[in-house]
Amino acid sequence: MKPYQLLRRRLIDTPKVWLVTGVAGFIGSNLLEALLLLDQRVVGLDNCATGSWRNLEQVRALVGSERWERFRHLQGDIRDLDTCRQATEGVDYLLHQAALGSVPRSIAHPAEVHACNVTGFFNVVLAARDNGVRRVVYASSSSVYGDHPDLPKAEHKIGRCLSPYAVTKLVDELYAAVFARCYDMEMLGLRYFNVFGPRQDPDGPYAAVIPRWISAMLRNEPVVIHGDGETTRDFCYVANVVQANLLAATRPHPPGADEVCNVAVHARTSLNQLCTLLQEQLLPACPHLKEFRPRYLEFRPGDVRHSEADISKAEQLLGYSPSHTVEQGLTEALEWYRENLV
Repeated sequence: MKPYQLLRRRLIDTPKVWLVTGVAGFIGSNLLEALLLLDQRVVGLDNCATGSWRNLEQVRALVGSERWERFRHLQGDIRDLDTCRQATEGVDYLLHQAALGSVPRSIAHPAEVHACNVTGFFNVVLAARDNGVRRVVYASSSSVYGDHPDLPKAEHKIGRCLSPYAVTKLVDELYAAVFARCYDMEMLGLRYFNVFGPRQDPDGPYAAVIPRWISAMLRNEPVVIHGDGETTRDFCYVANVVQANLLAATRPHPPGADEVCNVAVHARTSLNQLCTLLQEQLLPACPHLKEFRPRYLEFRPGDVRHSEADISKAEQLLGYSPSHTVEQGLTEALEWYRENLV
């Protein structure tokens, strides 16, 4: 039996108290759903700057009223230290997902992104230290690899950051290492690679590519590709991210140690390939896509040309084993996309 399967059984037998920051967001709400289905007690913190109360309502409907009673929701901002201290009281494991994502957003609004991603992160880990939280698992990003040319991306080789967003995530990793050394905390960072799945917002100027493209295809609107379409990404279904977070929170890890692991599937998909894959999966329900063609525009500043993760460290350290390829993830999520993105 794989480590994640064993962990799920163990958690049901010995429930813990978890704090999920950014709980109303895409990844946060998926973590909440998984934890409640495993009969855990969850504290959720969110100001809904980028999340949605609708995400929490969907989770409530999926898990049922009895499990929902194990969830305590705090509406607040991680930029407020007192709020973070209140949220971390009595918590065993902290899954820090709250952030302002998107490279373009960080270029347009660097001060706002810094305040949330750096000051907010600092407040969360300081509060965790003060309240004796057993372990902090936090969301980092593949953007920290910057302009380093090597593929696949290995954790010990990073280049120059190409955006303010990348800088904020690298600073978080530096703070995590310092808190581990100075305060004997257990810190694990997960460098996400292009996560997608249910409850990911397709709207707004900083929406991720997969929900944005699916939404456009369903509505018979133009799909825009920045560049020639040969840019590649290691797209990772959200179920893989949930697995990595729960394993990272619970696997043996010595006090005062910090680690950073890639979370992806170790595969490259070009934007052209992704566009074709989405077209093929949606075509049976959307005949108008038969003659579909994307629209190509200029490359965006700050975008990395190619991205693929070496996941061997996560496999060895955490017991991580991706359950979904890109194709499998899209197939599983397609019903949600069709019901919610139109």
